[in-house]
Amino acid sequence: MFGELIALLTAFLWSGTSFAFTEAAKRIGSLQLNVTRMMLALVFLSIIIFSFNFSLKLSSIQFYFLVASGFAGLVFGDTFLFKSFRLIGARLGMLLMALVPAFSAVLAYLFLNEELSAVSILGIVVTLTGIIIVVVEKNSFSKSIFQISKAGILFGIFGAIGQASGLVLAKNAFEISDINGFVAAFIRLFSAVILILPVTLLLKRFKNPFKLFKKDVVAFKATITGTILGPVLGITFSLIAIANAKIGIASTLMSTMPVIMLPISRYYYKEKLSWRSIVGAIITVTGVAILFLKWF
Repeated sequence: MFGELIALLTAFLWSGTSFAFTEAAKRIGSLQLNVTRMMLALVFLSIIIFSFNFSLKLSSIQFYFLVASGFAGLVFGDTFLFKSFRLIGARLGMLLMALVPAFSAVLAYLFLNEELSAVSILGIVVTLTGIIIVVVEKNSFSKSIFQISKAGILFGIFGAIGQASGLVLAKNAFEISDINGFVAAFIRLFSAVILILPVTLLLKRFKNPFKLFKKDVVAFKATITGTILGPVLGITFSLIAIANAKIGIASTLMSTMPVIMLPISRYYYKEKLSWRSIVGAIITVTGVAILFLKWF
């Protein structure tokens, strides 16, 4: 049950991250935010690792698995996800990301021999059904400038495969021997930064964050908050979750973020919730309950 509970906690952390990063992205731009959050996360993770004297011992094969996981999930997966958002919009992009648990379960079965019980499969299907209802309903009444395109859908699928592959590769590293979650998160993020940062610098798309934040304190606070909740705690706990639970189940529970965001949107942003969103939330909670049935 520990892994499942951590997966749910991860979804709550990522929900808070989305609100913080939405505010920051409006002020400094998404690409600037993406690179800055990774660099800040590396600083925070370094402080945590050395303050608590976490062991840095891991085999070379574990290191390679984590580096490959960073490339697959944070570089390949996120890059195609953002491309998908740009072509077909966030609504359809998020729907395609609901494929991550399915891809994760299939890849875990093929490469890790992880099998899911009939009850677990039912729980995953019910949970994802509720999530899809919430995602569709949340955007159904807004006019969209996006159109469905084959490229956008393909990019979204690639993004889902990338993120699922990242989880499976990271799980491989944990299967060999125990690794501290914060250390694993640091290696994944570092591998992504060493690839993304030089590219953004060459394209002159990355500005000095000190100058930006000096002019905009609100953006700084939002970025710091989002970084701590997401790249630092969120990624770390997601790795702990997959290390202690089956990937298909853990990734499904972590995908409940759109549902968790509903009460936050209602009470913080004063958004009205439709009955369909509420029904979707109830279905999702039912699916989550099914996933926990085996423990009782």
